[in-house]
Amino acid sequence: MSYLVPSEFVTKMVDAGESKIFMSTRDTLIRAFMAGAILALAAVFAVTVAVQTGVFLIGAILFPVGFCMLYLMGFDLLTGVFMLTPLALIDKRPGVTVNGVLRNWGLVFLGNFAGALTVAVMMAFIFTYGFSIEPGAVGQKIAGIGEARTLGYEQYGAAGWFTIFVRGMLCNWMVSMGVVGAMVSTNVSGKVIAMWMPIMLFFFMGFEHSVVNMFLFPSAMIMGGNFSIADYFIWNEIPTALGNLVGGLAFTGLTLYSTHVRTAPKRTLAAVPGKQSIAS
Repeated sequence: MSYLVPSEFVTKMVDAGESKIFMSTRDTLIRAFMAGAILALAAVFAVTVAVQTGVFLIGAILFPVGFCMLYLMGFDLLTGVFMLTPLALIDKRPGVTVNGVLRNWGLVFLGNFAGALTVAVMMAFIFTYGFSIEPGAVGQKIAGIGEARTLGYEQYGAAGWFTIFVRGMLCNWMVSMGVVGAMVSTNVSGKVIAMWMPIMLFFFMGFEHSVVNMFLFPSAMIMGGNFSIADYFIWNEIPTALGNLVGGLAFTGLTLYSTHVRTAPKRTLAAVPGKQSIAS
């Protein structure tokens, strides 16, 4: 699969984080919008498969198709930039600032949310024939997921909130491994295989992904889910996003960076009259 060694793909991670920070507002929003929309379509696809087959595992096996498509197209998810952009700051790349990192996160959040919300409205329209009938089995399932993963956590108070946070951490541990997976190979088949494994794991385990939830919960509300916008943000989106940030950066970004970049042998060329020598 034309595998790159860790020291090579971790350098690519830092380079990618740097490039995203300096990307124009227009390009950042477009790429984030498309990423949110494609991931939302993959989510509704996976739920549809699970409902129609009665086997959730099949939906989880197929869900990564959306993740693979959006990363092969060069689009950006909030979960990915949570892990990549701080590495450029830690690596002290010229011109990279905290404000630049926060700007990127904010723009990607807005783009992801707009894309996911667009698909949520379109799919709700389809499920209800233009809001003229009650949603079918898939729509009802999505509405039920929305209630269970907001009010279901709320009943446990702080313990419920931190449960979402930890699920968010575990989610982006796996999702950021998928982002890295796109960098470990130089051909499409290798990239897809490396991305597929961790994404399938997070989806089947029911971990919390902030961008998937940008589709699921607005869609659930449109189709009759009995919870409020405040419930969605307080009892899901906020702790999920915070958990995604901590999990992706701590478990994937910093671990790979610290062991494959910071501890890598430093090779410098010393100019010697008549010849060139290499000193470690």
